[in-house]
Amino acid sequence: MTLPPARLLLGAYLSYRSRGRHLVPDGPLVVAANHFSHLDPVVVSLAVGRPIRYLAVDELYGNSKSFDRLILWLGTIPLTRVRVPLGAMRTALAELENGGAVGLFPEGVRVWTWGEVERPKRGAAWLARRAGAALLPVAVTGTDQAMGRGTARISPRPVSVTVCEPLFPADFDGEPDPIGAMTERWRERVDAAIRDAHTG
Repeated sequence: MTLPPARLLLGAYLSYRSRGRHLVPDGPLVVAANHFSHLDPVVVSLAVGRPIRYLAVDELYGNSKSFDRLILWLGTIPLTRVRVPLGAMRTALAELENGGAVGLFPEGVRVWTWGEVERPKRGAAWLARRAGAALLPVAVTGTDQAMGRGTARISPRPVSVTVCEPLFPADFDGEPDPIGAMTERWRERVDAAIRDAHTG
């Protein structure tokens, strides 16, 4: 994700605020956020302050040549739903081995409201453990109102992004299911940050 175009987009259309950038670690990083909108990769990248290569399901491709060129230019990694995504995982791991950042949305789909998906998928935690990378929980609120499911227009609504304390794979080594425990801790931190954003 290229950051200057993101700033232009946010300045033109949204009332945007973020907090927690000081928590972003250096080195290989898996960024995992909740998912309401196609705006989420933009606002998350700006909050994190690092270029992020997002895993994007391949069903997004092929509907518009312009959209395809845009998301490929932004460095997205196509991810299939119909078979084991070995190629995407190799590309993501290579990015992390080079010290980069890879972004995922553990809910797997855009949702109408936070918590709609009962169990987040385990891929972000798996990728972090496999690469020895930090897992960074990020909480997004407001993009469901700014450009949620069922609309292609951006509305000038307040958007807030909170970067949470990172999770480190070694801290979960003693768990019976380290990936499951890491995924649940991700959910807990995002859930708490969303509650704070709504009450703050």
